[in-house]
Amino acid sequence: MLLQDVECQISKSSCRYVSWRNKPAVEGQHGGILAASFVLVVEVLENLAYLANASNLVLYLSKFMHFSPSRCSNIVSNFMGTAFVLALLGGFLADAFFTTYCIYLISATIELTGLVILTLQAHARSLKPESCLSANRNDKCQHVEGGNEAVLFIGLYLVALGVGGIKGSLPPHGAEQFDEETAQGRKQRSSFFNYYVFCLACGALIAVTFAVWVEDNKGWQWGFGISTMAILISIPIFLLGSTFYRIKLPTGSPITTICKVLAAASINTFSSNARTAVVSTNPSSTSNSMQTIEEDNKVENSLTEELSFLNRAVMNKSTFITFKVNTKQVEEVKIVLKIFPVFISTIMLNCCLAQLSTFSVQQAATMNTKIGSLRVPPASLPVFPVIFIMILAPMYDHVIIPLARKITKTEMGITHLQRIGIGLFLSIMAMAVAALVEIKRKKVAHEAALMSSTEPLPITFLWVSLQYLFLGSADLFSLAGMMDFFFTEAPFSMRSLATSLSWASLAMGYYLSSVLVSIVNHVTGTFRHTPWLHGRNLNHYHLERFYWLMCILSALNFLVYVMWSKSYKYGSQRYDERSNDTRMLCKSTGV
Repeated sequence: MLLQDVECQISKSSCRYVSWRNKPAVEGQHGGILAASFVLVVEVLENLAYLANASNLVLYLSKFMHFSPSRCSNIVSNFMGTAFVLALLGGFLADAFFTTYCIYLISATIELTGLVILTLQAHARSLKPESCLSANRNDKCQHVEGGNEAVLFIGLYLVALGVGGIKGSLPPHGAEQFDEETAQGRKQRSSFFNYYVFCLACGALIAVTFAVWVEDNKGWQWGFGISTMAILISIPIFLLGSTFYRIKLPTGSPITTICKVLAAASINTFSSNARTAVVSTNPSSTSNSMQTIEEDNKVENSLTEELSFLNRAVMNKSTFITFKVNTKQVEEVKIVLKIFPVFISTIMLNCCLAQLSTFSVQQAATMNTKIGSLRVPPASLPVFPVIFIMILAPMYDHVIIPLARKITKTEMGITHLQRIGIGLFLSIMAMAVAALVEIKRKKVAHEAALMSSTEPLPITFLWVSLQYLFLGSADLFSLAGMMDFFFTEAPFSMRSLATSLSWASLAMGYYLSSVLVSIVNHVTGTFRHTPWLHGRNLNHYHLERFYWLMCILSALNFLVYVMWSKSYKYGSQRYDERSNDTRMLCKSTGV
């Protein structure tokens, strides 16, 4: 039965996609590399628009909106976390009600509106708090409030909503352009995710160099203006590809399907136990109940044995509550539950990545940031992992993968789970390197008698770039691997939502980083008079111990991931096994 379902789905695959005119997509005319290339160009502009603000937003809030340092940190953390979490909403709406094509256009328009509001506020003096010329500005200046504060947060969260919708729709829209029924199409889709991360890095490079320089030297109205123009230009570029796109039709709410299956399985488990009790106490109902149980067994034989608890969702029901659940829906929910551990495993990796914009920047700020006669701002350190990703991404696609295919004799060369695992391992190495660099930095500070000084230490900040390189490599392997894995393995009706888990993992990593710092300070402050991460002078921190803790937690996370991934079966393997089982059944019954 399942084999027939699979074959039916394959035969009708062309009906799953339409053109932008809502007509059936034509093979050779819609989709392919040309259609995906529009998505990649748009992603450069979209990430430029987002990071041009996010990377330097703390300065704008503190210097021009006069918020306190702690309030600025909270505002930026909440803004970035909300943007990535809202990717789940964008993916859900694309799967359930709209299309990735429509969600991108709606989200880009929302982000554009938010950026226009922020640009106008940065330009208009009446929408900002009064300038403060006193030396003790942070103590005496009044931060933005009232209607002007409302304007600020409306602009910020419109941008966050737009970014979330774009992150949840643009990657799956690009991946939908490739035919998954052919080996060539699957290879091209894997390359697409690799170059998607490359384009993310391209946009980030422009944002943290040119855009940040404009904000610092020409004014924030020009910085917001750059973001506004970038997202404005991205919309017509996206529309130019309309005649080439193939667009997946929405198939209804995936969350509803998951809830129905879980609820039906739970209810039928209870009713099955009750029915068994009736059989044992009322012999007159034995024949009917046994017939029902035999029918249930026939249905369960058509389902996979994994997560067998969910198989009860399609059993005959004897309660007044009924759900229309079929075997296909049960198998889809099983797939979702089996890929969820990857999402959980990558949160720790993204927690490590969060250190790039927090403690690593503060480390560099205490060191010598000169390269020859050029002084590099510590906030520009993300340039190192960005450049490394831009070098490594093409190398991975054109050198590493072809070599791996020759060695392994497989279509993929390096599987999705192996790629994510490499990213997790590199994050362990990054935290170990970060701890060793911090030990060296504090040793130099002690030898130079600058432990309590704010003067730059006689050690180059390039030592910190080592951990950036490891974490940048980890980000390339993990993010591209996660998006490819979630899109490929997720049920057809849930692909956008599943791909959005990659961004939700990033948000959870940022939140976990804040929680870990609070827990570490609470625990160490309980057993010691001074917490590890407390005070104004970084030299008095025990940051190296925190990094070692992160290294240990990452290693434990990696071991759990390896144990789980060894038992995971890819979708193609599951279908092959079902096909073999069906053939054996047909052979044994003479069909």
